[in-house]
Amino acid sequence: MAQQYKVTSRCKLLPFLFETLSTNEGWSKKTVKQRLQGSSIFVNGQVQTKHDFIVDNGDVVQVGVAQRTGHHTNTQAQKLEIIHQDKDLIAINKPAGLLSVGTTKENKNHALALLRTQLSRGKKADAVKLWPVHRLDRETSGILLFATSKELREAVMAKWSSTEKTYLAVVEGTPKVEADTITEPLRLDEKEYRMHVGKHKDAKSAITHYKTLESNETRSLLEVRIETGRQHQIRAHMAWMGNAVVGDERYGKKGGRMGLHAMRLKFDHPVSHKQVLLEVDAPVDFYSLLK
Repeated sequence: MAQQYKVTSRCKLLPFLFETLSTNEGWSKKTVKQRLQGSSIFVNGQVQTKHDFIVDNGDVVQVGVAQRTGHHTNTQAQKLEIIHQDKDLIAINKPAGLLSVGTTKENKNHALALLRTQLSRGKKADAVKLWPVHRLDRETSGILLFATSKELREAVMAKWSSTEKTYLAVVEGTPKVEADTITEPLRLDEKEYRMHVGKHKDAKSAITHYKTLESNETRSLLEVRIETGRQHQIRAHMAWMGNAVVGDERYGKKGGRMGLHAMRLKFDHPVSHKQVLLEVDAPVDFYSLLK
């Protein structure tokens, strides 16, 4: 499994790798250069071999295994982990740092485009039809669900309020109450692109349940279940509670990766009507936030 690191300031790729892997991880500079030349370094999911390539704040650098051939494609750079697939629905384990869907037609480095390419198997990627059932914030890892038709997407979304959505969150400090329910409504400020918490004529209901799983002197691991699915719901509610999600620059403090992972999704299948339970544990870099 690839090691993942987040860039916090603009610089060239090789100096970033030296600082991250040589200074902090104990790698020799020779090994770092070999990994770069051997096409085992990826920036935002794309293989990168240029030592002077510019990486910027928020970019994600992955260190994987070297490619055995000299031919590289974007599909080699990042293969998504599929955790469920049938003719109606596909679910992946989205890594942190990857957009759920693209903001422009030119942007192909997002989960939807990468999954289409991965499933194309020789066909044109745009021939593979997928509709995102929901979205995860770019810095949130975990379960992301897609439907193979617009009708199936709408069928799942029609019962989304009864879908069980459970997350893991690493937050700053320790909640005053070990387990509780937050019912503060949320209102999106489109200019600031952030949620305001509290009563307002434009606010919508939001229900968040949490329980503390582990705590140390500075941070806590929470299991969080949301009944509603408002944008930034967990992030806004945790910050309102006084325990912002670690690494959440918008609602808390700037840091490494954000401490939010979509761990479990339970819902009724739109065709078979059988209950589907999807579950995937958080990656190592998520748990390292507790240290």
